[in-house]
Amino acid sequence: MSQQVWAAQALESFDAVVSATEGFRSRAGQRLMAQQVARTFSSATLGKVDEESGEAAPKRSIAVIQAGTGVGKSLAYCAPAIALALSRGTRVLISTATVALQEQLVNKDLPALAALLPQPFKFALAKGRGRYVCKLKLDRLAGTGEAEEEGEDDLFAEEEAAARAKRPRHETEARIQFYSTMAQTLSKGAWDGDRDSLDTPPEPEVWSPVAAEGASCTGKHCPAFSQCTYYDKRKELVGAQVIVANHDLLLSSLGARVLPELDNCLLVLDEAHHLPATALDQFACSMDLSRITWVERLSSRGLRIGALLEVEEIADIPKHSAQLRQTLQDLARIVMDVYGAQLKSQPSAWGPARVRVPRGELPEQLIAPLGLLAASAEGFLDALRAISKALRAEMRDKPDEAKRLSTLYAQIGMLAPRLEELHATAQLLLQDAPEGAVPAAKWFTLEVDGDFIVVKAHGSPILPGTTLRNHLWSAVRGAVLTSATLTSCGHFDFFLREAGLHGDEATTTLEVPSPFNYAAQGTLIAAETRADPKNAAQFTTEMVDALLHDIARVEYGALVLFTSREQMRQAVDALPTAMRSVVLVQNALPRTQLLRRHRERVENGEPSVIFGMQSFGEGLDLPGRLCESVFITKLPFAPPDDPVGEARAEWLRAVGRDPFSELVVPATAIRLAQWVGRAIRTEEDMAHVYCYDKRLTRTSYGQRLLKGLPPFALEQRAPL
Repeated sequence: MSQQVWAAQALESFDAVVSATEGFRSRAGQRLMAQQVARTFSSATLGKVDEESGEAAPKRSIAVIQAGTGVGKSLAYCAPAIALALSRGTRVLISTATVALQEQLVNKDLPALAALLPQPFKFALAKGRGRYVCKLKLDRLAGTGEAEEEGEDDLFAEEEAAARAKRPRHETEARIQFYSTMAQTLSKGAWDGDRDSLDTPPEPEVWSPVAAEGASCTGKHCPAFSQCTYYDKRKELVGAQVIVANHDLLLSSLGARVLPELDNCLLVLDEAHHLPATALDQFACSMDLSRITWVERLSSRGLRIGALLEVEEIADIPKHSAQLRQTLQDLARIVMDVYGAQLKSQPSAWGPARVRVPRGELPEQLIAPLGLLAASAEGFLDALRAISKALRAEMRDKPDEAKRLSTLYAQIGMLAPRLEELHATAQLLLQDAPEGAVPAAKWFTLEVDGDFIVVKAHGSPILPGTTLRNHLWSAVRGAVLTSATLTSCGHFDFFLREAGLHGDEATTTLEVPSPFNYAAQGTLIAAETRADPKNAAQFTTEMVDALLHDIARVEYGALVLFTSREQMRQAVDALPTAMRSVVLVQNALPRTQLLRRHRERVENGEPSVIFGMQSFGEGLDLPGRLCESVFITKLPFAPPDDPVGEARAEWLRAVGRDPFSELVVPATAIRLAQWVGRAIRTEEDMAHVYCYDKRLTRTSYGQRLLKGLPPFALEQRAPL
């Protein structure tokens, strides 16, 4: 079948779904997006291509689509993509940034679509392994609340072991009861083993000891394999034509065969503006130079298990272990010699003290120890790989000893990732960028844990685009990236650079405007202050006065967005007594409870104002009276102390470029557009957006920011 026929049939499927959906109105922008999705996915070459036998090189096809609020982008990509996948005998992989959108797709959008498309399809939700319980761990902990004996083992980090030692007896007993109840609920089939499906998902410190982990998992050799939630969910993925994942899982599982192969599926990246930041997080690494007793534990386990299996490669483990411990101690001492004064002079109230290495050029005295560390870690890892290989062979040959062998495998697997991370961090820190090349960000942190000083080393790439180009786009054939905010100051260039698609001939862009009449439905009020926003103390005082004056007139729902916790604290402290009952403050209640209370108040005809920060400025859907006003206290520039951002700005200045204009303003434009986007959610909404930062209208970059916002009616207000 030709590309044109595939595309036409996919668009026909979209049209049929729209026609069959009761009360659904056809939207020109939505159909335009669906058409672009169909065209993109129909033209990509999928599957293996044998160029040596004369087959043409595979064609890549990538579309970057900004779809304004109200376009209905989920249907615009789902309907044509799924129809095409079914026609081409392939699968659709949808990756999102938030759990909320994943759940919306799996619980609402895809079931509705499955009922309307003529050809049936199955869909499944893909989550990381750590979201599921490990039955072996749970059964062990349900007996005592801790590991039963050293041999079976303290499969915990030493920090957690120290916390357990301090835990009161009644708390340990409560843990035992909690794990016991969890195990019973699982065995009865009343719980599916998914952390997120528990009535109250447990805190990380409670969940971590029972979470499934790849490093300690023996897969089909595990005695609990037939009852394993994670592998049950994996089976669902195998039979599904549509898989909904998230950006973290997509990037962390590259090459791991957890998700469909990217050269043989149709990839949709929704909330794609998050992709660059996710990439930087995924490919950053760090190592603890102070807490190192795990090295000895891993060494003793490796020697004991390797000897049982007669693995010859264990002979050098004592040497590698001793060298690692000594080198980590040396590195911690050198870091404190070089950077200790700077680290100790920083206030501890704002998290770990941090010092960044200028230009990524490490002091000479750190180079040799890091090289030694990398070499020792590599030798140690080689020995562990030999032990793991022997263990897997033993499991295959002696299935009746699966439980004992699985426990041995887990004992190594629980600590081996630390060694891998140590090796990766040392290698990244040792990278010396050639003349003109982009250096990595490198920094050290210091924090105090009781009487113990913890020194850590960190490294990260600074250009997400380069990372994505090398690791993701080199494998992808057909992809659609979409979001309501992909342009910055009216252009796609910034996002394309950040996402690694700038200059990629396979990439096309499309901007689909919102169907909303912003000029008639909303007003942007530029409420100026006398104080310069750069003068934080004076500006905040004046801004809070203006904010309190404005929110006193709120009749129904409103959202106030702050750029710092301190700024929000000052606003809360300044609230008059009569207004305190109207305001709901982020983190004072769990998010779901806070939003539920907000809705109840508005539905009862009462005013309700939410005070929140960045996480409330995106993905929050409060239509109609739930959010008739959005108050932006200050332009949402990223905090200036991020070491990766600092390193990138330093490099840009070094090559004669302006980081503020090239990096800070475009990133702020996307964030500001997201914040403003909370105001108008439907074609019937009427809303006001207030911004108290006079730089929005008084500066040249503010004018650039305005170009990236919906075309609200603009009203300028002098200081009160």
